[in-house]
Amino acid sequence: MIPNNTILTDDFGRKHNYLRISLIEKCNLRCTYCMPAEGIALTPKKELMTADEVFAIAQTFVNNGVNKIRLTGGEPLLRKDFPEIIEKLSQLETEISITTNGILIDKHLEVLKQFKVKNINLSLDTLVATKFNTITLRNQFEKVIDNLHLLLNNDFKVKVNVVLIKGFNDNEIVDFINLTESLPISIRFIEFMPFAGNEWDRSKMISQKQILDQINTHFSEENLEKLEDEQHFTAREFKINNFLGSFGIISSITNPFCDGCNRIRLTANGKIKNCLFSNIETDILTPYRNGAPIETVISNAIKSKKKVRAGMTTLEDVDNPVLNQDNRSMIAIGG
Repeated sequence: MIPNNTILTDDFGRKHNYLRISLIEKCNLRCTYCMPAEGIALTPKKELMTADEVFAIAQTFVNNGVNKIRLTGGEPLLRKDFPEIIEKLSQLETEISITTNGILIDKHLEVLKQFKVKNINLSLDTLVATKFNTITLRNQFEKVIDNLHLLLNNDFKVKVNVVLIKGFNDNEIVDFINLTESLPISIRFIEFMPFAGNEWDRSKMISQKQILDQINTHFSEENLEKLEDEQHFTAREFKINNFLGSFGIISSITNPFCDGCNRIRLTANGKIKNCLFSNIETDILTPYRNGAPIETVISNAIKSKKKVRAGMTTLEDVDNPVLNQDNRSMIAIGG
């Protein structure tokens, strides 16, 4: 038996206490950077984790040191048994949070409150209704905005995830930051990243430097305050002086944060991905269903983690389609 103080530690000494669980591959939006235009082949339902399996596998991780779980998708609130999953996971001694596109928040608000899920990451890439329709292929902008305010009015801690794409929404950086003047939210600007079928190229990416240059030009460098970054941070945190909220920059491409990574991902069909960029997956659902212990499988997956971006150490590596497209689409990973 592997000691539980080493099972989630990789060969570089990184301890993985944060588990991200994808509950579903389906989504009610069609964001172009997440889902290929032709869609994806969905995993048959019988091959997806059931609510009981999500709980049991999560419990194994918690028993071995995980103290934070985030539920993702697709869109996790599309799972018909989402309330059951939340109820089960609430029995574990760990923080539970979700990432959602916000469309179904009003229908699940009481469940989230009941089981004390207070940290919500809401994906919203534009503040312009017509552009929202363009990138998501759905007319749900007002619904998302209404549910954002519903969360704030009910004292949820909300982070708004914004994937920046040059020529599409990079002219809205200041508009998003202006939301933080009167709203207690954190805007998180995310560099556009390559995944299968999203037509990524680096010319579409807005870097951390470009973001900060634009912010300094508009607000002046004197008004920009650097905040202390969280332990195991992904977003480098800032705020504008005297603004209520804050903003962060997730620069996985130009300024990666791999040294302090504490994240492990579990796909909806029970595969471990030890890095968002990795094309290597480790099946733990099959051995679990066969009654075999999964601790050794988990440990081997963690031990095989590369030091930086699944071995893509340079920007030239990231630019290489042989490497950056040999992965799932984002919607099938869960972010």
